[in-house]
Amino acid sequence: MEQPQQGIERYGYRQELSRSLTFTDLLIYGLIFMVPIAPFGIFGSVYAGSGGMVALAYVIGMVAMVFTALSYAQMVKAFPMAGSVYSYAGRGIAPPVGFLAGWVILLDYVLVPGLLYLVASVAMHSLVPGVPVWLWLVAFVVLNTVVNYFGIQMTARVNKIMLIAELIVLAIFLVIGIGALASGKGAGFSFSPLFNADTFSWSVVFGAVSIAVLSFLGFDGISMLAEESREDARQIGRAMVAALLLAGVLFIVQTWVAALLVPDAPGLLANGDPEGTAFYDAARAAGGGWLANLTALATAIAWGFANSLVAQAATSRLLYAMARDRQMPRFLARINERHKVPANATLLVAVVSLALGLYMASRDDGISLLSTLVNFGAMTAFLALHVAVVVHYVVRQGSRDWLRHLIGPAIGFLILLYVVINADIAAQMLGFLWLGIGVIVLIVFYLTGRRPELAGLAEGTKP
Repeated sequence: MEQPQQGIERYGYRQELSRSLTFTDLLIYGLIFMVPIAPFGIFGSVYAGSGGMVALAYVIGMVAMVFTALSYAQMVKAFPMAGSVYSYAGRGIAPPVGFLAGWVILLDYVLVPGLLYLVASVAMHSLVPGVPVWLWLVAFVVLNTVVNYFGIQMTARVNKIMLIAELIVLAIFLVIGIGALASGKGAGFSFSPLFNADTFSWSVVFGAVSIAVLSFLGFDGISMLAEESREDARQIGRAMVAALLLAGVLFIVQTWVAALLVPDAPGLLANGDPEGTAFYDAARAAGGGWLANLTALATAIAWGFANSLVAQAATSRLLYAMARDRQMPRFLARINERHKVPANATLLVAVVSLALGLYMASRDDGISLLSTLVNFGAMTAFLALHVAVVVHYVVRQGSRDWLRHLIGPAIGFLILLYVVINADIAAQMLGFLWLGIGVIVLIVFYLTGRRPELAGLAEGTKP
């Protein structure tokens, strides 16, 4: 079995990052990136959009993302390196395609930390009105940047603490919520969050899936740590699938219980959840104000610290991978020799997140605008990932493993294509504008003699 330490050199790169992460570290990283309590913050939107069948929306979302996770597992096995879909599309299809895939997913990765910081800062301001939103935002950015700068091991240790804290809060909610339902509160136990004949339609459910899938984004971030894992490359893919399935089960259970505790279901269906408090209202109905405040505080810390911490780490690794291939400014490939992290890329992500967060905080529609834009980049890049699996394994290597290398990627591609086509118009416009800018940058590369090339490509793509 090939050892991971041997993998990166055969592609023409030096092993610069610290190989210190175990399978457990990777699994925890993925769970933290997805946030086990992610539905707390968007529960009301998914509930209203799915006609109350919020658990069904998460079931379909999980199934859809499983196909993408399986495609990731195949590509990380072939190319065990940082860069995620940028590396996989570039080596599996062609370097220019890899650049555009990396460029598109960069939109998602750049926007996500800013969105997380803003949501958390607004939530903390509601709990502590004396501290303005901008100050909370600055505090979150500085704290996460310091933790990430001191190395991936520091990030991994913090991740474990945060995951335990989130799971404790989730367990408290589930115990009290199920107890409340058993005592007659709420709507009592039923399967309506999974299927309701009165409100069911495929267009309604898939519309909600496009929102719910936001909670699953992050499992792919595990692949960014391929050069920092001391496990076999196959373990990275397994960690991605395991994290996705575990998070999916947690999402389904918590939204099922919350849906049965919603105090004004008809009102939520009719008016939506503009204030983003539907989950906390359900918690209040189950256990009172203290439980509502606990879930709100947990959401703020999980989004603003834990999730944005790993989002910043993943984004910096993407910038690092593209920069060392001269497809981003070279200074972003600089490694801090002491902490073995991409220092300049980490600091740049912090600056961009801070600027974006402060700007969006000044807008009344800041959170909703960012939320509509985040999914598009990732979904579009995932389309390229599925194509890369087919091209690399079936076309190039002649694989006859039809299930893993053709049928699975094809199903994943079609599901994501549906989501992209039915995405918010504003998200589509910005997404295609960003893609257009990427095409222009690519043309400039060709005109200036910087045609995208990947080290060791010929050797790395051999059957």
